[in-house]
Amino acid sequence: MTLDEPRDLTGLLKRAASLVRPGHRALLGIAGSPGSGKTTLAERLVRELNGDGPAWAAQVPMDGFHLADVELDRLGRRDRKGAPDTFDAAGYAALLRRLREDEEDLVYAPGFERTLEQPLAAAVPVPRTARLIITEGNYLLLRDAAWTRVRSQLDEVWFRELDEAERLRRLVARHEQFGKDHETALAWVLGTDQRNADLVAATRDRADLVVGESAFSGE
Repeated sequence: MTLDEPRDLTGLLKRAASLVRPGHRALLGIAGSPGSGKTTLAERLVRELNGDGPAWAAQVPMDGFHLADVELDRLGRRDRKGAPDTFDAAGYAALLRRLREDEEDLVYAPGFERTLEQPLAAAVPVPRTARLIITEGNYLLLRDAAWTRVRSQLDEVWFRELDEAERLRRLVARHEQFGKDHETALAWVLGTDQRNADLVAATRDRADLVVGESAFSGE
């Protein structure tokens, strides 16, 4: 059941930690449209849960499964990079399954380098001490054959929601930060990114929890 009521950061941390049971590594997904703050929320949860101790929680980004530009060029999909079929969803699901099986002392996950706009193999080490894996991405709740395999590996999926005007502002700023001029960034945000955002927004009601800005910030 989707829970829309505001929750503060303490409540979010408590709920995330409660997913872990003895002998069971838990996986929490954070979905949301581009620019909604998924990564910021995941990073904050991991940082607060770990504190100064060992890596009890770990973050694994979906963005590590972007197809490389050379493959997008081959497939003719470079102009809509970020759409569901520009990711290796099957590979992502396989990694999550491997993490859930919890049979290895160390698992390497791919990361994503925003300056290069390319995935990086084996960039994220996940030690066996990590009992909660937090993974964030746009399409965790998509009802598509490839993406439903991802959802089946997750104990819960939260939906990160942000005021639309602020989301667009942040997204344009991010594109500019990584090299696009303002007009190019705005065109991409209102075109390719918005089509993806509309697709993601339609999955909101499938989430276990909706996290708004006030709940995350504690305001």
